[in-house]
Amino acid sequence: MDKVLLQQLVLDRLGEDLLQTERAAQVAHETATHEENIAENKYDTLGLEAAYLATGQARRADAIRQAITEWRRFRPRPFDADQDIQLGALVCLIDADDKQQLLFLGPPGGSMKLVSGDQVVQVISCEAPLGRAMLGKCEGDELSLPAAAVPQRWEVLWVH
Repeated sequence: MDKVLLQQLVLDRLGEDLLQTERAAQVAHETATHEENIAENKYDTLGLEAAYLATGQARRADAIRQAITEWRRFRPRPFDADQDIQLGALVCLIDADDKQQLLFLGPPGGSMKLVSGDQVVQVISCEAPLGRAMLGKCEGDELSLPAAAVPQRWEVLWVH
């Protein structure tokens, strides 16, 4: 599987998310500042609520822009069998029920599911609990998330 293609798919999705968030922020801002939404009494809070929403959407847009910057700087490298799992690794995990899960370990801000060909790839950050658990592991190693409500365990089936 082409890691550069996965990176581009993440950037495309982040770009779409940014456009939607910017549109939502603009609509909320227009609602907050529209003359019909000027508060007539202390219980008339539509304008205030829209202002809070606009602020939140603007912060979300800033976070997406930061993620786009991180993902543009990111240079996925070919996996070196002499190294353990690091940022940029494509990892296949298998659980006790023999269910396989394909994960692409990337920079923060790109957590999403992607479809590449006929495969579903979960993109996760190395800051996510599962991402942190994978760092330093090798093919055949086991990893777990004991802090989950139901402890989860996997085996690293392969790494690319």
